[in-house]
Amino acid sequence: MQEKHIDLERIRADVKKRIEAAVPEANINYCLTCGLCASGCPATGLEDMDPRKFLRLLVLGQDKEILETDWIYSCTMCQRCRYACPMAIDVGRIVYEIRGMRPREERPKNLQRSCDLQRQNNSTGIPNEDFVWVVGDVLEEVREAEPQWKDLQAPVDKKGATYYLNQNAKEPTVEPEEMVPLWKILHAAGIDWTYSSEWWDGANYCLFTGDPEDWEYTVRKQAEVVDALGCRYYINTE
Repeated sequence: MQEKHIDLERIRADVKKRIEAAVPEANINYCLTCGLCASGCPATGLEDMDPRKFLRLLVLGQDKEILETDWIYSCTMCQRCRYACPMAIDVGRIVYEIRGMRPREERPKNLQRSCDLQRQNNSTGIPNEDFVWVVGDVLEEVREAEPQWKDLQAPVDKKGATYYLNQNAKEPTVEPEEMVPLWKILHAAGIDWTYSSEWWDGANYCLFTGDPEDWEYTVRKQAEVVDALGCRYYINTE
């Protein structure tokens, strides 16, 4: 197993104090150790951790264990533990903050790389012109192979469209045929929609790194595209 090298000095503060400052509503010290959080958690037992143990380590000041456990990336932050907790302790919110305390180089490499790529435009790194080409090529294939869909549309950069649609970057990259069913639904329903040739990726991996600046930047760039096209509604396929 690869040895971790979390530099605790770089944190520069007691983790518990940082959490209490960042998430005052988390009510960390109200934990009754009842275990209801762990009983319904899908990540219980992974990485030898569960929400109750995680919270107790935090309360007891075990900063090294908290910062080094990869359980924070197994947690889906689904909030089931919060709803089960009689004291309404927000473990998911705490997990998000802990993720953000991890140095970038100590975060899961695939996750951070996808986020870094997305800050440039999309999480797979394919050029925008490739996305536009794939959409057009797949559309042409459908029109030729299925005459009943000869009028099917998959517009890109259509100004003034009512709906803006983003796209999971995996589909145009490795399974482009998966884009077609939604096109057909929108066409059959008479929906006026468009893709964009920029910031079209709907899978925002920056949501999961714990870095709000990355998350905010990506969402803002996507929103700017929607505004520039003059679309009224934004459909997030993710």
